[in-house]
Amino acid sequence: MPRVFPDRLRWRAARSSAAVPLERRLQRRFRNIACVGIASLAALLVLVTNRAAFAVPSFAIQTGQPCAACHIGAFGPQLTPYGRDFKMHGYVASDGKDDGLPLAATAQFSFTHTAQPQDGGAAPGFKPNDNFAVDQLSLYYAGQITSKVGAFIELNYDGVAQQAKLNNMDIRHASEGELLGQELLWGVTVNNSPTVQDPWNSTPVWGFPYNSSPLAPTPMAATLVDNSLGQRAVGVGAYSLWNGLVYLEGDVYKGLDRATLRATGQVPDDSDQTSSFLPYARVALLKDWEQHHAEIGAYMLSGTVVPGGSQTLGLPIRKTDLALDANYQFISDASKVTSDRLSAHATYIHETASMAAGDALALGAFDKHWLDTMRVDVSYSFAATVTPSVQYFRTVGSADPNYWATPNGSPNSDGMILEVAYVPWGKPDSPFPNMNVRLAVQYVNYFRFDGTSVNASRNNNLYFSLWTAVKF
Repeated sequence: MPRVFPDRLRWRAARSSAAVPLERRLQRRFRNIACVGIASLAALLVLVTNRAAFAVPSFAIQTGQPCAACHIGAFGPQLTPYGRDFKMHGYVASDGKDDGLPLAATAQFSFTHTAQPQDGGAAPGFKPNDNFAVDQLSLYYAGQITSKVGAFIELNYDGVAQQAKLNNMDIRHASEGELLGQELLWGVTVNNSPTVQDPWNSTPVWGFPYNSSPLAPTPMAATLVDNSLGQRAVGVGAYSLWNGLVYLEGDVYKGLDRATLRATGQVPDDSDQTSSFLPYARVALLKDWEQHHAEIGAYMLSGTVVPGGSQTLGLPIRKTDLALDANYQFISDASKVTSDRLSAHATYIHETASMAAGDALALGAFDKHWLDTMRVDVSYSFAATVTPSVQYFRTVGSADPNYWATPNGSPNSDGMILEVAYVPWGKPDSPFPNMNVRLAVQYVNYFRFDGTSVNASRNNNLYFSLWTAVKF
């Protein structure tokens, strides 16, 4: 019998950058203080209510399971096999009780130190270095709408940009049947970011690092599928999992117009823009056995976009991304949600980009370019409490000083990320079942940055984060 879920019988039972005036900076500081106060008050109100809760997303509200059952390290978004199956089955698993709406909230606070101060400030209203910030405040609906329809919807307030917006969204219908005498899970998804619907942590939206500093420099070049269209398009697709072995998915995305982007809080924004249709496809082979889970797959996205950052002065480019990915997880004791867990993820994305010959001539650029991105990360979670992680990342591409907005016309960057996360609660014996906390320290070290190794280390950064989660 296939083992997509650790215990299939249990699943079936569960299913019924410029400086700003001082006055504006002070106003923003007061807004930040107010946001912190509101988040703290919300956490206090939840703690004093006598209702059992465990996790965000709100999986735990419906199932009564702790965070560690669904998430590696007892805090999202890295999923266990249990968590992946909960997502693929449409967020509808339930303990059969009326637990109310699956609402939850998170808040992220941070301190960022960069190796060198950033001229003009790390962001409007922030110092050149050593900045405290409210990274974001989020409200989630994550659970069933009907017996076969569920949703993951995140409303977000960006404390750095001082902007509210609709963030990640994934609404699903899922059902089960048989095909060629084997179990078939199938479903449809409506979502607003390519790979936000993916159940593995190797694809871009939910890949490592799971949070990073919004006040540290980052390389300019990125492929289209690498979250360049996050929340700037909406798509509908269908997926299936046959015999717990073969996963197939196909989606079609449509870029949002400026009125819709403005209504959902996505403008002003310097991201890639498009109003075209973009096809997306996904295939994966997976295997669960005893203490192991393995996956190898591929995904693709294609469409015409206008790159952000005035990269091509508003001229459209046709981009096609082809990607490979792989996952491996080892669970030392599958009967315990607090057992040690090893996780490894890898992805490789190859992008080709082409411009009209006349547009390229107007820019003085080549009409064809390529960009490759690779990331490999490994983590080990001790007793779902302490999780060290390490990642190597690398982006390389064709050089063109009139195409890439870098000092020497090269998009090449690479480096490493080291992180240690500590989650004291989120387990069955947690003294605070109504909330969870993730404390993490992260160091980003660049070998090359935007095409050069000279002074690349000035962009290195140390990031301390406090991520809190509560349920209503």
